[in-house]
Amino acid sequence: MINNRDILKFCIVPSLFLISCSEIPSEERPNILLVMADDMGYSDLNCFGGEINTPNLDLLAQNGVRYTQFYNTARCCPTRASLMTGLYPHEAGVGHMTHVNNGPGYQGYLNDSCYTIAEVLTDAGYYTAMSGKWHSGAVRQSWPENRGFQNFFGIHHWVDSYFKVLYDCEIFEDGKMVISETEKPELYAENGLEWYTTDVFTNKAIEYMNKALNSGKPFFQYVAYNAPHWPLEAHDDIIEKYLDSYSMGYEKLREEKFLRMKEMGILDKNWELPEVTSPAWDSQSDSVKLDLEFRRAIYAAQVEIMDQNIGRMISFLKEKGELENTLIFFLSDNGCSAEPMGEDYGWKWGENTRWNYPDWRNNSARQGASQGRIWAVASNTPFRKYKRFTHEGGISSPLIVHWPNGIKDPGRIENRISHIVDIMATCVDLAGAEYPGSINGVPLKKLRGESFKHSLLNEVDPGHDVLFWEHEGHGALRKGKWKLVSVNPKNNQEWELYDMEKDRTETNNLASTMPELLKSLIEEWYNMALETNVLPWPDYSLGVKNPVDK
Repeated sequence: MINNRDILKFCIVPSLFLISCSEIPSEERPNILLVMADDMGYSDLNCFGGEINTPNLDLLAQNGVRYTQFYNTARCCPTRASLMTGLYPHEAGVGHMTHVNNGPGYQGYLNDSCYTIAEVLTDAGYYTAMSGKWHSGAVRQSWPENRGFQNFFGIHHWVDSYFKVLYDCEIFEDGKMVISETEKPELYAENGLEWYTTDVFTNKAIEYMNKALNSGKPFFQYVAYNAPHWPLEAHDDIIEKYLDSYSMGYEKLREEKFLRMKEMGILDKNWELPEVTSPAWDSQSDSVKLDLEFRRAIYAAQVEIMDQNIGRMISFLKEKGELENTLIFFLSDNGCSAEPMGEDYGWKWGENTRWNYPDWRNNSARQGASQGRIWAVASNTPFRKYKRFTHEGGISSPLIVHWPNGIKDPGRIENRISHIVDIMATCVDLAGAEYPGSINGVPLKKLRGESFKHSLLNEVDPGHDVLFWEHEGHGALRKGKWKLVSVNPKNNQEWELYDMEKDRTETNNLASTMPELLKSLIEEWYNMALETNVLPWPDYSLGVKNPVDK
């Protein structure tokens, strides 16, 4: 598909700012496999202290680097836009969701002042492909097919089911709809197996990586799973493995994970576990407990199935002799979800239960189920809040980086202050690529990210000194060890202040004891808000609905 972005590539002005440390011979440039989970909590993986069986990701962690202070942007669409462009999401035009245009910072699709990883790496001679959930704009000019990806198989915005194609979630391949919401998708499942998005997206990723290797080019493969985002749907045999795993309840699970994370070195031993307001597990009836356990078991199964599929990609790379020189990133787009907001037990509680599964699959996904706030808090152990908020539970991701040819002293746990914008900077750096200063006379915004290169080499690299967040009026600023955060500064909620070195779990608010520092950080936050298209605040009720191009 030829589009304006493709045409503009022939008009690139020589770069005004480069993110390239040296000329890297083509044969030494790494393949890049970028894998993103959807709504997975900070401590769900076994290698981050979790209870879920994730042997393949654990192996990547054991032979790679785990980053404990890696941040996202609190929500799916902004994070994906930020990941792809190396900018704060409002700078790329996706400060909120994709279905409504609320002005420059919130237009709901990628603007013309940004360039994607795929566009940069295509220019540098990489084979670029994606499978999975895009969700960075459903308008045609913002499709991955039109933003640098040579192959794309998946859905342009959200995913409503693992087993079906529903609503406006048709499957596209290379710009053409291949499965509509009225068609059965079994043709794209292999070996007679049922359609399941995690499996199918992996099938396509392997197909594209193989195609790239046959072309003789290094590849950039982006795999954006919808797992473990609700609705809760998984293969029955994997669910059964977890049916008896959660009888201890969410409070005990959280406490056990907290202690394990300290022993592993993921957390500082002096940090405290915040109190949460949830119905006590012991106050629940036996039938309620069984249903809650079942919901968590399905969620766990979704994570394990994702891990199994990552194992399939690892095996493929081993078979092809490419694992040693493939740079693998694994991360989550935001903290675990407590959707629908305010409901402790999850979506459709009392309607979709342990006793009518798997009939959920026969309903629309909007009549599915979620695990609710109580389990989301456990998934985000030890942090406060969850998806949509700028407290640590909303913006903290587990990050694993694996690259045998490039990582020194593997198996490390790193506390580098990192952000999702760093992925673009790292890809451009290690690929020996150039990030253009403008396209056809239109200036591109300067990248916000900092390359992981020195950290991967185990050299001194503290990461960012200042980071900024805004989502739905929730704001935060991290400057060194200090963090400013508010539930909703848009409505003049009070700002909180925390010392991240002593209290990353945000239990001791220092705002009243350090008024001058608080004032200075608030002023800096508002300056950043003006700089990044956060202000003026949008009126969400006045937005214009974006089209969903077919």
